[in-house]
Amino acid sequence: MARTGAARKSEVRSLKSEVRSQKSPLELDRLIHERLRLGIVSALAVNERLSFNDLKDLLQTTDGNLSVHARKLEEADYILCDKGFEGRVPRTEYRLTAAGRRALEKYLAHMEAIIKATKG
Repeated sequence: MARTGAARKSEVRSLKSEVRSQKSPLELDRLIHERLRLGIVSALAVNERLSFNDLKDLLQTTDGNLSVHARKLEEADYILCDKGFEGRVPRTEYRLTAAGRRALEKYLAHMEAIIKATKG
């Protein structure tokens, strides 16, 4: 079914409203937008907590790469890092914070609005 000009204008206004709610027009949350960081927060959104090794295996990345990107998310208060031991073996686990969940939901809503407006 073809949309009317009024319906299309309404969608464009809706997209503009969504975009205005971002830090600057047409700018996605660059912290989450990076592929590996999006993978980290997405994985943590559906898992209460994941170990460093679980995330590394899931995202198929290196120790150093995961460490750098996880630290950026931790500094932004999007994820929390818990370090401890299982017996004598060190264990690092990550979990998503409330701020991280809100940021991911906002990012996804923004992407959905862009996709919807682009599909025309």
